[in-house]
Amino acid sequence: MRNIEHRCSYVNMKNPLYISYHDTEWGVPEHSDRKLYEFLVLEFFQAGLSWECILNKRENFRIAFDGFDIDKICTYDETKCAELMNNPGIIRNRRKITATINNSKIFKEIQQECGSFDAYIWGFTDGKTIVEDYHLRTTSPLSDTISVDLKKSGMTFVGSTTIYSYLQAIGILNAHGSECDLCPGKLEVKQ
Repeated sequence: MRNIEHRCSYVNMKNPLYISYHDTEWGVPEHSDRKLYEFLVLEFFQAGLSWECILNKRENFRIAFDGFDIDKICTYDETKCAELMNNPGIIRNRRKITATINNSKIFKEIQQECGSFDAYIWGFTDGKTIVEDYHLRTTSPLSDTISVDLKKSGMTFVGSTTIYSYLQAIGILNAHGSECDLCPGKLEVKQ
């Protein structure tokens, strides 16, 4: 593992989960549909909350949502929704829970239509990562376009800010700040 001395200034240095996430996942290109799905579900729940809050509950989400098994989640019924609403380890928001079930079905439709969700989401940038500092903004023309497209498909909790954050999480946007050792410009200099 790389020796990282300086990280993006938003990272809570007292939270090992956040440090690990920043150092090994955030901004790293992700192409596994299973991981792309997991991050999208977590982003649905993050809407209006801090990412650190979601990150701290990530393992609880993984257990509560059957290891992010999309086929199981697509079959969730009212009994399962009630179980989730009573689970103190996750965000207990009925609208987000029902949106996750609905959005999971749409995710699968996109997979069938495009061959994979990876092909769909990375198709917006022709498979390329965009480098920009996280200080720059919280939405972009790209996140606007994807948000509109997902909403047209019937997804909810996919506003432009949520999608922008998602694009950072899955590495379509590499947004490490200039203060960070993982900033693409600094990585190129160090190599």
